Amino acid sequence: MIKISPSLLACNFARLEEEIRKIEEGGAHYVHIDVMDGHFVPNISIGIPVVEALRKVTSLTLDVHLMITDPDRYIEEFAKAGADIICVQQEACIHLDRTIRHIKELGKKAAVALNPSTNIHALEYVLPMLDMVLIMSVNPGFGGQAYIPYSTDKIRALRKMTDSMGLKIDIQVDGGVTVDNCHEIKAAGANVLVAGSAIFKAKDVKKAILQLIEY
Repeated sequence: MIKISPSLLACNFARLEEEIRKIEEGGAHYVHIDVMDGHFVPNISIGIPVVEALRKVTSLTLDVHLMITDPDRYIEEFAKAGADIICVQQEACIHLDRTIRHIKELGKKAAVALNPSTNIHALEYVLPMLDMVLIMSVNPGFGGQAYIPYSTDKIRALRKMTDSMGLKIDIQVDGGVTVDNCHEIKAAGANVLVAGSAIFKAKDVKKAILQLIEY
């Protein structure tokens, strides 16, 4: 099943609840929440209070991506705030096994994101512990970037690895996902698509979500 996780980075923050209602009514499955600290990535975005606020107004799965240095310091706080999926960057975790175990102990789904240049084999030993892997198809930190073409090969290789291990793991893709390239992304093995501008900037949000699922 293809799931759509609209990225809040592209929404109108002045009308946040209204924007959430639009993607709910449009058929979105998740809300993708990019947390940036200005250190791990060259930008600062939103944090724990926004996750808490969103939890009060939506039943959609809160898909929280921690693009921050030393995420272990904040995992418990994001769990308490209402995150359903907590995704950490492999490059930011010194003791990734411990980090994943902590997320699972808090009763949350655990995901790990890989930057474009990070090899999928960095996750080989921890894959059985994960619910989802996020392939970053742009360099993280800013919305509106173009999809990096080699990401498709990376998705395909990761799906081959999970299948060979007998694992049922979601593969999420974030960065430059559009109606024009979603078919190749899904054909390579991804089943969770993050899209920001393609959804929140669309004239018809429901149509945009449906196209990403069906194209």
